[in-house]
Amino acid sequence: MSNEQEVNDNETQQIMKGKKILVIDDDTAMCQMLEILFTMEGAFVLTANDGREGLHKFFEERPHLVMLDIHMPHMNGWETCRQIRLLSDVPIIMLTRLNSDAEIIRGLGAGADDFISKPFNTSVLLARTRAVLRRVTKTAVPTPPTRYADGYLTIDLERREVFVQSEPVKLTATEFQLLTFLLKNAGRTLSYEQILENVWGWEYRESIDYVHVYISHLRRKLEKDARKPLYLVTVHSIGYRFDKPFPQT
Repeated sequence: MSNEQEVNDNETQQIMKGKKILVIDDDTAMCQMLEILFTMEGAFVLTANDGREGLHKFFEERPHLVMLDIHMPHMNGWETCRQIRLLSDVPIIMLTRLNSDAEIIRGLGAGADDFISKPFNTSVLLARTRAVLRRVTKTAVPTPPTRYADGYLTIDLERREVFVQSEPVKLTATEFQLLTFLLKNAGRTLSYEQILENVWGWEYRESIDYVHVYISHLRRKLEKDARKPLYLVTVHSIGYRFDKPFPQT
């Protein structure tokens, strides 16, 4: 193992240390198990047993990550996720016994960053949690100066700003990371696997639906017509490509 790889592995293992994690789940045994698991990783864990209590603790404590069940009393996970997303880009991982593709896509569409079905392997859960936190940490680091502007769309990676027709566009951390990767490789077709490994992490190599959902999010926010995209182009059965269809200004 190289010294650089060893440093990266050590950083990955320490990424939860000192982080504040909010677990929202009506299963008290699950809350206790996750509290023990994440505390052993050095995190500070808060728990809530329904969506309303979870929202109250979220706005009071401002956690670094939210673990969210779907079926809960008073307010379900879908609505809790939606309420959080109105004001915050904090990473959200949904934990649920639902495991159909339609439910996973609905969860991602609601603003979740990941979707893990119960029962789960704790090692897998830890790996996915680290990956989500690593992705947010990576987007918080200033990127090399890269700018694109064509009169309609402006993307400034250094300033972390995106404008459509001079109006600012709000992107989540994952959306911005995806757009960054595509723009830095403009004109190149990127496979689903390349996108997943570079944006989400190697743990997500089989989760192609994530790419489709987030490309759809970006198209709705950036394209003139999301049904006829000019920037975020589909390369069927392979992946996606960022095109520069207009002269730059």
